[in-house]
Amino acid sequence: MRARVNLWIEKDDKVVLSSWRIRLLEAVEQTGSISAAASRMGVSYRRAWEKIHESEERLGVKLVETQTGGTGGGGSHLTPVATDYIKRFREFMAGLDEIVTHRFEKIFLAEQ
Repeated sequence: MRARVNLWIEKDDKVVLSSWRIRLLEAVEQTGSISAAASRMGVSYRRAWEKIHESEERLGVKLVETQTGGTGGGGSHLTPVATDYIKRFREFMAGLDEIVTHRFEKIFLAEQ
């Protein structure tokens, strides 16, 4: 047995950031496209766009800038605010698995 952490951040009781949403934003940055990021995450474009839009609306900030087609093609990239949220979320999560594992072992696996 082992314990796992699934943490998210809410605003007004609604999810604004989660590990999954952070991975989606990172995929957008890496691929340059919401569509390619959605494919990488195994979800539809619509679902990926909805989750990004939800976070933007709830946080009150733009996270992804998009460009539509044209001669150079379309694309997407993260705003500096999104990059900052990713950095802070990763920093916040760092070490939590170790804390949870330690507590789990102490409570569930300690000899009685």
